[in-house]
Amino acid sequence: KRRQSHSKGCKIANLTAEKQNLTTRNQELETEKNNLTEQIKDLEMKNAVSVTQAQKLIDAYCPKENEGRQCKACETGWDVFQSRCYAYNNAEPSKQRTWEEARENCKGKISDLVTVADEKEKKYVSDKSVPSEGLTEYWIGLRAEGGKWKWIDGTNLTDSLWKQTPVDGHCAVSDQKEGWKSVSCGERKRWICEKAALSL
Repeated sequence: KRRQSHSKGCKIANLTAEKQNLTTRNQELETEKNNLTEQIKDLEMKNAVSVTQAQKLIDAYCPKENEGRQCKACETGWDVFQSRCYAYNNAEPSKQRTWEEARENCKGKISDLVTVADEKEKKYVSDKSVPSEGLTEYWIGLRAEGGKWKWIDGTNLTDSLWKQTPVDGHCAVSDQKEGWKSVSCGERKRWICEKAALSL
């Protein structure tokens, strides 16, 4: 009898332990299921956002005209030069931005502050930096870091484009009359955004 009751006690203890293990595993699986459900929802949301963004881009570059679409290299309000699109943000003084704020504005337009590859592009950018209301300077994507002038893509400025002693905390502006100048990145200026043109 003692052996039987001991054996029953062991079986009950084993079954209780097994039940506890199953309960724990069930909770783990439920948590995993909830996590996967959340991931699926996130992916569905991202996909919906991607489709919406794609539609916005199609509408921006290929606006509907009459019964069809007419595609352009750049969106309305952007100028095209050498397979690049440029937006000159002629903000009035109260709406001008610091270098960082201007860069954020460009990123919101799926672009970035302008980087200049050669003398032709430099001349184009400077010529288009038109003064109005006494405001002449536009931020470009160049700032002094660690004693060097660096473009926003991390490359160093070549001396052939501009020789100016870099001062950390300074960024470059383009001015039609004076060319490029070094000013504090915290000043408020107009700005130029750039992105690739649509290949037609």
